[in-house]
Amino acid sequence: MPETFASAVVPGDAAAVWRTVRDFGSLAAWQPAVARSDLRDGGASDRVGSVRSLLMADGATVVETLVALDDHQRSLTYDIVESPYAVRFYRAILQVLPLTTTGEAFVCWSVVFDCEASDADALVVSFRDGIFATGLRALAERFATP
Repeated sequence: MPETFASAVVPGDAAAVWRTVRDFGSLAAWQPAVARSDLRDGGASDRVGSVRSLLMADGATVVETLVALDDHQRSLTYDIVESPYAVRFYRAILQVLPLTTTGEAFVCWSVVFDCEASDADALVVSFRDGIFATGLRALAERFATP
């Protein structure tokens, strides 16, 4: 199965960055690829099994389920259950780690997915560059001091 990741140093302490990232229902607040993010059925943003519906900036809709949330490891895992992407399986992990020498946060966003071999390279680039790297740059800008 193909996999990819993007990472960034975010100029905020890990606890503050984690508070932003762990809110499963508010991805649109910091991810420019997402125009709107709503939790379905009154779900809680920190409850495993919660489902969010994302209206992407390009007009597509993506539905994701929160699979795991670990505050101790500052890690959030989710699956795509509906999307326009040509994937049969998609599991992503977003993790925030402290950079103890600088007081900043290291954020890694990774995915493993299943698709037709002919789609793999394009999907890797799309997820890595179009979604993950774009989101992490915006997250870093959110925490940057003016």
